[in-house]
Amino acid sequence: MAANNKLILVLLSLLPIIIFSATATSSKDYDTKAYVHSWCRTTLYPKLCVRSMSRYVRSRAVQNPRDLARFALKASLYRAKYTKAFLLKEVKNLETTLRPQYYALVHDCLNQIRDSVNQLSLAIAELDRVSRRQGKSQGDLHWHINNLQTWTSTALTDAETCVSQFPGRRMSKLKATIKGKVKNVEETTSNALAFIEHYAAARYRARRP
Repeated sequence: MAANNKLILVLLSLLPIIIFSATATSSKDYDTKAYVHSWCRTTLYPKLCVRSMSRYVRSRAVQNPRDLARFALKASLYRAKYTKAFLLKEVKNLETTLRPQYYALVHDCLNQIRDSVNQLSLAIAELDRVSRRQGKSQGDLHWHINNLQTWTSTALTDAETCVSQFPGRRMSKLKATIKGKVKNVEETTSNALAFIEHYAAARYRARRP
């Protein structure tokens, strides 16, 4: 009986700590979510931005423009890789079904998305490099930022080029599916580019005397 009473007293003494910890975690999650939502409203596709960034909001804190840019790039790269895998499968299917009117179009789009994957991978690596080099000169910072913006813009152009090959609304199920998936890559990359612009502006402001 005495042992049970001691256990109860110990649990009661720990209760405020448990409640504080849970409240702090909940508050941190809310602050992170609010931060991401506020910045997503500045993009061209805010609803997509919130959806694509949600997995990163749940996994860790997003606290600054660098975090936003990196996670947005990762979200875009994830969609590009998924779309590349889908297109590769369709190209192989079209080879066996002998549908030349579709094969050339899908194959060309696959090449565009492959390039998007490469460019986004380069952009993420470049963002990591520029983030590590806090003490470099203004010229060095500008060079890294320019690379980051160029590679992301190229990835966006690749996706836009593929989407432009599927004009209008009346199209086959295959074309409509491809257009939808590539459009998703285009829009997530556009959002990532917006966050890169925010990050670049923040870095330049931080370097001003």
